[in-house]
Amino acid sequence: MKNLLLIVPIMAIASCADAQKLKETEVPAVVTATFQKLYPGVTAKWEKEDGNYEAGFENKQGETSVLINDKGALLETENEIAVSALPKAATDYITKNKPGEKVKEAAMIIDSAGKKMYEAEVKDGDLLFDETGNFIKEEKGEGKEDKD
Repeated sequence: MKNLLLIVPIMAIASCADAQKLKETEVPAVVTATFQKLYPGVTAKWEKEDGNYEAGFENKQGETSVLINDKGALLETENEIAVSALPKAATDYITKNKPGEKVKEAAMIIDSAGKKMYEAEVKDGDLLFDETGNFIKEEKGEGKEDKD
């Protein structure tokens, strides 16, 4: 019983290790300045993820997030898309390799060089595809938001 009482808090802390919620006042000024330049007047929810800062917000395209490093450089932008907007090759891959699973959410990710990727969230985690829908990798863990 004592072991169980120790394990539960450790697991809770570990599950929060990937992304840490922040108040805007905890985000470096150079990071918020970049965000405000890109999205003037928009309020975001901030998280720290692998040493970078993620701003999540809603806009006319839907749910959006941007990843900015500690020097204020934009690393990537992720926009929610309709599942039906995933490339056919991606949906074919999911049908074949994840039979019976439904895509919960889909997103288009554009890195700082303009390279597109697609993300499909399924039961086990996220599936990443290149811009034509070819499978890149799977990131295990439901709700995982890390986009290596």
